[in-house]
Amino acid sequence: MRKRLRTAATATAALLALLVSMLAAAPPAGAAAGLHVSGRNIVEANGGTFVLRGVSHAHTWYASQTTSSLAGIKSLGANAVRVVLSGGRWTANGASDVANVIAQCKANRLICILENHDTTGYGEQSGAVTLDAAVDYWISVKSALVGQEDYVILNIGNEPYGNNNVSGWTQATSNAISRLRGSGFQHLIMVDAPNWGQDWQFVMRDTAATVAAADSQRNTVFSIHMYGVFDTAAEINAYFDAFRTAGLPLVVGEFGNMHSDGDPDEDTIMAQAQSRGIGYLGWSWSGNSGGVEYLDMVTNFNPSALTSWGQRIFNGANGIKQTARQASIFGGGDPSDTTPPSTPGAPAASAVTSSGATLTWTASTDSGGSGLAGYDVYREQGSTDPRLGQTTTNSITLTGLSASTRYQVYVRARDGAGNLSGDSALVTFTTTAGSGGTGGCSVTATTQGQWGNGYVIQPITVTNTGTAAIKGWTVTFTLPSGHTVTGSWGATVSTSGQTVTARNASYNGALGPGAGTTFGFQGGRPDGTTSVPSGYTCAAS
Repeated sequence: MRKRLRTAATATAALLALLVSMLAAAPPAGAAAGLHVSGRNIVEANGGTFVLRGVSHAHTWYASQTTSSLAGIKSLGANAVRVVLSGGRWTANGASDVANVIAQCKANRLICILENHDTTGYGEQSGAVTLDAAVDYWISVKSALVGQEDYVILNIGNEPYGNNNVSGWTQATSNAISRLRGSGFQHLIMVDAPNWGQDWQFVMRDTAATVAAADSQRNTVFSIHMYGVFDTAAEINAYFDAFRTAGLPLVVGEFGNMHSDGDPDEDTIMAQAQSRGIGYLGWSWSGNSGGVEYLDMVTNFNPSALTSWGQRIFNGANGIKQTARQASIFGGGDPSDTTPPSTPGAPAASAVTSSGATLTWTASTDSGGSGLAGYDVYREQGSTDPRLGQTTTNSITLTGLSASTRYQVYVRARDGAGNLSGDSALVTFTTTAGSGGTGGCSVTATTQGQWGNGYVIQPITVTNTGTAAIKGWTVTFTLPSGHTVTGSWGATVSTSGQTVTARNASYNGALGPGAGTTFGFQGGRPDGTTSVPSGYTCAAS
């Protein structure tokens, strides 16, 4: 078997933020400070476009997990994090707490989107507060926010209307923006759509220009949450097209790979966001409950335990690792630098074992805008591929490889502005045979949620129970009579009669001894029945 791994290298730019601040022209009088809107884009103070690529972390419920969570989110490639706060509907987050959150975002080189969750479902959900009350909260923590305009986006209120009286959204949102500006806030403001964020009645879409005009600084970005309403490419593209035609900035402030209200088309959301330069923020890092636990990206806040959804958003096509660029305020790049670094020298393999190898290569050089050279190396394959750190290096140690397997590896360099070098020449090596253990697997399935004519089975956990690594797995189970599989994630699923066969995806088949992975599916059944599939078996390959 031949496998190809890729490593990449990023230029260290410790002095870049200072260099850019020295060279940038002074903003015109009255211009927004820090992060701001320019046409349909979010830009930094230096004029460089910044595209959000990140996830949400529920700080107000899991404050003790915030330090490790922000580090983990960054380690997997994100350039931003949306942080859940409360003014009192849940545990209140005061000014000192907010200041600490911002400091941790900055320490992890993440743009910080702060959102007040108290408004969620106003008009439909008990306990939800108005946008006016949300502004009161922001004013109460203003001392933590002033001066942070380069690093912080203010998301006034999460999903500020449910499905009742949504016509009030336009005026309420306009008033909230005006109050913030009148209170001296200079930040880029983000506003969520009504209809639990999904705007299926198109109130935000149709009145966004009115809301934008209410901002004296013209510095508001609109946020759509894409779940079951956006289950087709046509719906997603139509919504994106409406904002492009209007010339207004839009981000996908939340989305998932599935939801209780339907199966969102995350592939189109991510592909179209990338091609159009639209930011996206997935929901959410960890800690979901109430039947939507499948939206956890990692298990128990552990960045090394990616779920199927986590694998998709971080490591998949158009995912965070592939598309995110660090903000230039953190040394993410000079927007005037379009010169790619030179191609690194061909890597050489040494210390080859049954499960790993060390690669070294001649470092690239970069004479572009920053004039700096140095490399932040990271792996780009598998569930244990976090960035290895912001270090200057021309070597990497690969782990978690399969025994007796031929690998081809190349490296490439990425400079501070995000420019990529060409691929180096390939190095080919074969791992040793190892101890000759055996591989096997087990499977357990959990019924996540049920309703009249359907259910979600998630997680289905596959574990390598053997003493050697396995290259793939196949799970089979039986559907009750009349049932169908209406959607799946984390596996390739096929049916023959009532027998279902689920085979590993490209990224979660290789499992070392004791390692595991998850997948899931949504089933349909005749209304009124309560049965679910049974007879799960697993075979390793």
